Amino acid sequence: MSTANTSVLLDAARDLAPLIAAHADAAEQARRAQMPVVEALQNAGIFHMLVPRSLGGSEVHPAEFMGVIEELARTDASAAWVAMIGASGVITVAYLDPAAAAVVLGDAPYSIVGGVTNPSATATPTQGGYTLNGRWAFGSGCQHSQWMALSGMVRSPEGSVIDVRFAMIPTSEIEILDTWDVAGLRGTGSHDVVVKDVFVPAERTYSVVGGLPQHSGSLYRFSLFGLLAVSVASVALGIGRGALDQLKELAPTKVPFGRRRPLSDWNVAQTQIAEAEAALRSGRAFLLDAINDMSDSIERGDEPTNEQRALVRLASTQATRGAVHATDTAYNLAGGSAIYSSNLLQRRFRDIHTLTQHVMVGPSSLEAAGRVLLGLSVPPGFL
Repeated sequence: MSTANTSVLLDAARDLAPLIAAHADAAEQARRAQMPVVEALQNAGIFHMLVPRSLGGSEVHPAEFMGVIEELARTDASAAWVAMIGASGVITVAYLDPAAAAVVLGDAPYSIVGGVTNPSATATPTQGGYTLNGRWAFGSGCQHSQWMALSGMVRSPEGSVIDVRFAMIPTSEIEILDTWDVAGLRGTGSHDVVVKDVFVPAERTYSVVGGLPQHSGSLYRFSLFGLLAVSVASVALGIGRGALDQLKELAPTKVPFGRRRPLSDWNVAQTQIAEAEAALRSGRAFLLDAINDMSDSIERGDEPTNEQRALVRLASTQATRGAVHATDTAYNLAGGSAIYSSNLLQRRFRDIHTLTQHVMVGPSSLEAAGRVLLGLSVPPGFL
């Protein structure tokens, strides 16, 4: 993608900040994204950053995708999460036959596609396709998406899993259960979703195990699991940046209890802020380095190595940890005022500690990355 087009998306993310901020409290209270924000993200093309150009999308570089999501999260993590899920969910159209992908996308400004990666259901082979049954947790965006990309396990007659397939299902055929009552990322509407005996034509499914993209762009040779980890880390980085920005604004006027001078004049605060800035920036730099290293290999025509794939996962986790450090530092230095609902820092604190529970950036990713770096095998679904 050209730098000019990428700049348009990043500028759009910045321009949307006032609108997102104005609806953040309502999203928090309603436990769902607000439609003015959803429609603005859709019209700006942010949901379709990862869609092939031939299908009307922007097909951006993974590093550019990271930057747009990060920018949104500086304002509100829930809005950024919804944008991230919509963008990463709809990348699945790149694995469908172009005719089926066109049906899913529809006409401009194109459909919104949510998704859940965990194969919490069964996909039973049926003549011409698959019948899905099951329940998925964390159905982010299910209330405003036109389609959901949901994965199901295909089992042999003996019961063993022989394939995992993503299926594109209209949300009109999905039941949404009101389960999203959580600590953070409340405005994402990530309710449980249920499908009962829904038939999906084969052309609207693809194999997670052996499926190949139908488009030749470098983006579609980047690790899907790696891209999901990058997506989560991008939200974390935006939360951390927003928290430090807020603290820097507060520091010249905030006088900590028991002190006579503002936070900005306190040597302890100065040191902690410097450490937090270093943690956030170093995690971000590691992630960009890992993304660009894999992307450069792909653009040269090489297949990414297991180590490159593992480093993307490791860097995503490390970037998230740096963002947590930054957010916690801002929250702690802000003192007692940070616990009030009127202070955005308490939301950032809740949001990032909810985000850390995502499996893509959890402790298991460190173990798996370590195994790769030691030349050992890793479980399916890591790389």
